[in-house]
Amino acid sequence: MNAETLTPPRPADADALIAGMGARARAAAKRLAVASTAEKAAALHAGATQLRAQAAKILDANARDMEAGQAGGLTAAMLDRLRLDEDRLSAIADAVDAVAALPDPVGREIDRAVRPNGMELSRVRVPLGVVGIIYESRPNVTADAAALGLMSGNAVILRGGSEAVHSNRAIHAALAAGLAASGLPADAVQLVPTQDRAAVGALLRAQGLVDIIIPRGGKGLVARVQDEARVPVLAHLDGINHLYIDGAADPAKALPLAVNAKMRRTGICGATETILIDRAYSAPLAIVDALIAAGCEVRGDRDVAALSPHVEPASAGDWDSEYLDAIVSIALVDGLAGALAHIDAHSSRHTDAIVTESRATAERFLSEVDSAIVMHNASTQFADGGEFGLGAEIGIATGRLHARGPVALEGLTTYKWLVRGTGQVRP
Repeated sequence: MNAETLTPPRPADADALIAGMGARARAAAKRLAVASTAEKAAALHAGATQLRAQAAKILDANARDMEAGQAGGLTAAMLDRLRLDEDRLSAIADAVDAVAALPDPVGREIDRAVRPNGMELSRVRVPLGVVGIIYESRPNVTADAAALGLMSGNAVILRGGSEAVHSNRAIHAALAAGLAASGLPADAVQLVPTQDRAAVGALLRAQGLVDIIIPRGGKGLVARVQDEARVPVLAHLDGINHLYIDGAADPAKALPLAVNAKMRRTGICGATETILIDRAYSAPLAIVDALIAAGCEVRGDRDVAALSPHVEPASAGDWDSEYLDAIVSIALVDGLAGALAHIDAHSSRHTDAIVTESRATAERFLSEVDSAIVMHNASTQFADGGEFGLGAEIGIATGRLHARGPVALEGLTTYKWLVRGTGQVRP
């Protein structure tokens, strides 16, 4: 059946659709769990080859999504997330190849001990099983999630956003062709063939078939997943990220870091949304002027607004906003203590950074800021699995359990205990 001709399913139909996909994924996961590193790498290289071979089809599909997005009023930042070109598609294929070259976590021994009675205990990494991934707008997630799932021995069920529906289908078709050529089960990577919300609900209720759900998108998506899911959730929340410019910051570093952290790509989750400037910093106006010159709207507190007539007054809601656009909120704070208090009140625990030449101040910031990623003298735009040497990522986990920060191969595994005895009985 052609996925594009499917009519929106009724809830019962959605449950049946996901149940069938889940059963096939469960069977595929059993095969993947015992697949060799070489087999998984070969499948990924075959998928990357197909992405390059089917580039024209994928870019044509993306053009349809871009046209629909423009007609539907998507913001410039959302369109940037959606857009593919030859360079971006080449980078997607390269990322799939890169994942194939990463160390295989499956079967890796975490630790080993020998008990007084002679029993040998070890913990080894094993796949999670079947991973459901619900995401919005960015078609590269289709390839990244498939590659990471496959290399970590997991079957994945993908449900992309309607904005990228044609792009996702074209990318999935290329990856499926690679899997078929490699001999691993095509059901290891499945794409939900409908955009109806009932299918999302069915996926969230699929206990026994799906082992974990990973949502990657805005607050609305993540809130729905957390409210409705009956399977464990690994949440990727919004990126309300802060850059704190300390009084001891070097202006030659602070200015380019502020512009890059905000403006390099405004639509990614690692973009800085709030800049905090120590009142003792020597050149706050230069930061404001540089951002405005780069095309950024600056919303400031009363003190920042007094620096320039081009600054818009910030509202209370600005400090809790993920703009994903060329907008930034800026506040002057009373040193590190003021910055820490503001971040504690408003951060989404994704990524926060400090610019300072004081090692003591930097170490205190790194220690006391409770976020998944904390940086010193580096742009928050580096909050990315590829930049961390992980090949790709399935999201930035902002919670505390199981995995935190960029979730890649190791984050998609759990462990089991292996006990080797020689006939020991418990007294």
